[in-house]
Amino acid sequence: MKVTERWRSDRMDRDITLVRWGHYGTPVLLFPTAGGDAEEVERHHLVGHLAPLIDAGRVKVYSCDSAAGRAMAQHEGSTDYRRWLFNQYHQAIAEEVVPAIHADSSPGPVIVAGASIGAFNSLAMICRYPHLFGAAVGMSGTYDIERFIGGRFTDDFYFASPLHFLPGLEGPGLDVLRQRYVVLASGSGRWEDVGESWRVADALGAKGIPNRVDDWGDAYDHDWPTWWEMLPLYLDDLVP
Repeated sequence: MKVTERWRSDRMDRDITLVRWGHYGTPVLLFPTAGGDAEEVERHHLVGHLAPLIDAGRVKVYSCDSAAGRAMAQHEGSTDYRRWLFNQYHQAIAEEVVPAIHADSSPGPVIVAGASIGAFNSLAMICRYPHLFGAAVGMSGTYDIERFIGGRFTDDFYFASPLHFLPGLEGPGLDVLRQRYVVLASGSGRWEDVGESWRVADALGAKGIPNRVDDWGDAYDHDWPTWWEMLPLYLDDLVP
């Protein structure tokens, strides 16, 4: 069963779409790649590869638009605007999308996952809002996105980028984050850079945050067939 919601996000000053597949199970929020919409994961058959978990009532899958990633990919507005939008996008996920998921599912922690820029957003969400998310699965992650935005460094981007804010993270939020789990999976084939995952692992490990890097080898490219294999395997481990 597929259900679609759409509303205006005042935080971003644009519409956002949330799509759901399934009836029961642990809520899993999938982020699209850079400029993808909420249905990208279905068009590229990732939802189909999760069908056994969905049909068994183990996961209830959600996906939302990659609003900030689309602005980045299309060079929308100024560089300051694009950096601002990533910060606002993360706030909209925490304060609008997650409450919508809780209203439709249960108030417990959500698993967050994504590939490429979707992995960046997954990591950012669990690190910024660990009280909302139980685990993150980053696949073929592109975690150092500053080079794609350009322009000067801003406070908005500091708060949006885990590689920048993690070294200074302290307090109760870090205590909660140390009870979470981050999977950093990557191939070593075409267009992959497992070094990005190792850099994140070093930043997480320095703060005592549980994580692991899985290098699937050079037979796995930065492409959907890789993620078709990865995500069902990790979710099977993470959900009851």
